[in-house]
Amino acid sequence: MSAPEYGRAFALWRAAAGVEWDAYTRHPFVAGLGDGTLPRAAFLRYLVQDYVFLIHFSRAWALAVVKSETLAEMKMAAGVVDGLVNHEMQLHVRTCAEAGIGEADLEAAEEHAANLAYTRYVLEAGQAGDLADLLAALAPCVLGYGEIGARLGAEAPPGGPYADWIETYAGEEYQALARETGALIDAALARRIGESFEAAPRWSRLTRRFVTATRLEAGFWQMGLSG
Repeated sequence: MSAPEYGRAFALWRAAAGVEWDAYTRHPFVAGLGDGTLPRAAFLRYLVQDYVFLIHFSRAWALAVVKSETLAEMKMAAGVVDGLVNHEMQLHVRTCAEAGIGEADLEAAEEHAANLAYTRYVLEAGQAGDLADLLAALAPCVLGYGEIGARLGAEAPPGGPYADWIETYAGEEYQALARETGALIDAALARRIGESFEAAPRWSRLTRRFVTATRLEAGFWQMGLSG
């Protein structure tokens, strides 16, 4: 299937990432989610670490509120924080509880080095730069999961062991979030670097931010797969 339409900046960054993007969105972990062959232990290992990841990811989106220059930017970033803290993380809690992993266990989980590297990179991007830098580092997660969800939702056989996970990211609620995030990125970049993205002096730096975060996403899958 063709890549989802998540805005101009995403399309350019995705193309620039090239094989790095494929290594992330078509990682063996993702393939295992789709065909149901991913070992359950690997999935649960990923979920526990992703719960920890989402805590820091929520902080990064909260930082986006601080870095915003318009009320529209603030509302979008605040809405994402709400979705992460009050909805997406609860999916992890429910799934892990079914496997005997309680919420206290999730909160006490030791953070893996791949998790540390990724989350601190995103936070540093926002602390050292402006909203454009932060969004470039955040984009691979939000928009990559949207692309993965849309593809697996169309290709994965129904009733597989990871159908709930796939449906979460393939569903219209998440797809709408991905489109809105793409629109936010386009508007934020136009405000800060101008409408001609590729002609802006900062474009190469923002693209490197996106590609680095994409590489760290692939490392996160690998952490789940191999421990």
